Amino acid sequence: MKLDTFFNPSSVAIIGASHTPGKVGYEILQNFVRNEYPGKIFPINPDTAPILGKEVYSSILDIKDQIDLAIVAIPANVVPKVLRECVKKKIESVIVVSGGFSETGAAGKKLEDELKKIIQKSKTRLLGPNCIGTLDAHTKLDTLFLSQSRMKRPSAGNIAFISQSGAVGSTILDWLSDEKFGISKFISYGNSSDLNEADFLEYLGKDETTKVIVMYMEGIKSEGKKFVDVLKKTVETKPVIILKAGKTEMGTKAIASHTGSLAGSARIYSAVFNQTNAIEASDWEELFDFAKVFSTQPFPKGNKVAVITDGGGFGVLATDECARQGLELPEPTKDMIKLFKKIFPPHVILHNPIDLTGDATEERYKIAIEACLKSKNYDGVIAITLFQVPTIKEQIVDILTDMKKYKKPFICCAVGSRFTKKIVENLENNEIPVFLTPERAVKSFAALVRYSKNMR
Repeated sequence: MKLDTFFNPSSVAIIGASHTPGKVGYEILQNFVRNEYPGKIFPINPDTAPILGKEVYSSILDIKDQIDLAIVAIPANVVPKVLRECVKKKIESVIVVSGGFSETGAAGKKLEDELKKIIQKSKTRLLGPNCIGTLDAHTKLDTLFLSQSRMKRPSAGNIAFISQSGAVGSTILDWLSDEKFGISKFISYGNSSDLNEADFLEYLGKDETTKVIVMYMEGIKSEGKKFVDVLKKTVETKPVIILKAGKTEMGTKAIASHTGSLAGSARIYSAVFNQTNAIEASDWEELFDFAKVFSTQPFPKGNKVAVITDGGGFGVLATDECARQGLELPEPTKDMIKLFKKIFPPHVILHNPIDLTGDATEERYKIAIEACLKSKNYDGVIAITLFQVPTIKEQIVDILTDMKKYKKPFICCAVGSRFTKKIVENLENNEIPVFLTPERAVKSFAALVRYSKNMR
């Protein structure tokens, strides 16, 4: 299925482009102008006075050029008429931002059913209605109607994000931009009267800019078997991490009035995710914890991990979580202990976790981490670094970044204020994932282990 024009169209029509700042149609058009989108842009409005320096057309049928993508931001009752014009114009991709369809009840569902009939037997594919559309951080396509002054966009990266909810999706995107996550593509599919989660999973499975796919979903809008088949096939090529909402009776009722979906049994969904090797996240924080580690780290060959810290209590917390996650903590080998005793002071704890204690230096971390990454005894390392100790200098960023050369999973845990945050930012800019708690670091490592074990 060809969906490229939802992300990289050579020409875009914005039906409902507004002259009034703050209106949905104005904000969408402003995104294209502000981003200096390289394709042709055609605002559509009965009032043909220029908007943001762009010539305005009264109808899409007045445009002589071929249109790749139409974005529809007009009242719901007018959408069928405009969609017929899009089909007549032979536009292959249409995003209907407008709400007021099946999520509102019987009358809205009837209107949505009309949209389905209009595109039947045509080449036009529809995203929405009741969605915010697509964002491609690489091509700079941005159909989100939320102002960039209020909702920041993440930088370009390799994580694709599919969200059934536009509100959840846009809010998380804003948060991701501050957390320095990079995304490839974002898709809000709303009521999915035509294109649904299975279609975009299949597309992203083949997308060269995407390494990891994350999903927020409330219910399946595609046929169940199709979704399972597509999910299984996609997971074979790249990780898919899913946050399923509506796991309680009250949550299920809320979903029905949100996107008109049927949430289904949480147990059934979890079983499907487990059978297909998709990774299920328990909340949106975990969703992107897992995405961060999958987007930056190689897959481990096993479940044996070394925990290295300069704070004993943090090592204990990590140990507890390793036990819960089924990770092994082998003791250092005799050769490693011999090396450590030769170099480290006698108060360093030479077990696993390895506690470098409160006078740890960046050099001490270097020796311990390298020894573990070189050893066949360990499949990866979690370094818990308390940067508050005065003996650790900022040069530790270069030392920790250099550990990527061993091509084993290497993740960090660090929490603190300004000084720590500065170091963490530098580490993550160098693709060393850092987590605020030992538990989150261990869970993320365990997710890598589960996926790689099932793919072997």
